[in-house]
Amino acid sequence: MIRKYQEIQRRRAAGEIDGGFTLIELLIVIVVLGILAAIVVFALGSVTQKSAVAACQSDAKTVDVGASALMAENPSITNLTSSAFQTDMTSTTLTGGPFVKSWPSSTSYTVSIWGASGNTSNLVYSPAASAATPGTAVTPTYGDVLITGTGTPAAGVYNTTAYTYDASTSPVEACAFAVTGKA
Repeated sequence: MIRKYQEIQRRRAAGEIDGGFTLIELLIVIVVLGILAAIVVFALGSVTQKSAVAACQSDAKTVDVGASALMAENPSITNLTSSAFQTDMTSTTLTGGPFVKSWPSSTSYTVSIWGASGNTSNLVYSPAASAATPGTAVTPTYGDVLITGTGTPAAGVYNTTAYTYDASTSPVEACAFAVTGKA
């Protein structure tokens, strides 16, 4: 056994055998790769939130344009529930339909439309970037696009009490509040 070890040492000293990485070198490489991975994951977290807000804004704009077109083409449609309004917007039987090819869906927010005029029982907020309140309670008008956050906001964010926002006035803020919990 000792003779074999001495032979390996002699061959290594003569340059016939290349030495491998030491344990310390391997640990240093693993730590550096771990730090780089943590930086990348942290940077991608904000990108995914921004893309979710952008998708929400696009969905709100699509529904807003569809609702405006539906009401312009079919002025007899009044005082519908949100689900009936949604059905009419995707219907092919109405004049000019379908106004929205398919209803937008997401796991972080829902898009609806205010179709029940005079109903003030729902809490709808106008977004305002204030830590004290998520916004002021408003009664939306017929055809307004509403954005509702489906997640529970983390502690310290603005909209800890309200989840539904009137996106017709400010879709950027409404989507930011509903998706991330802050403007």
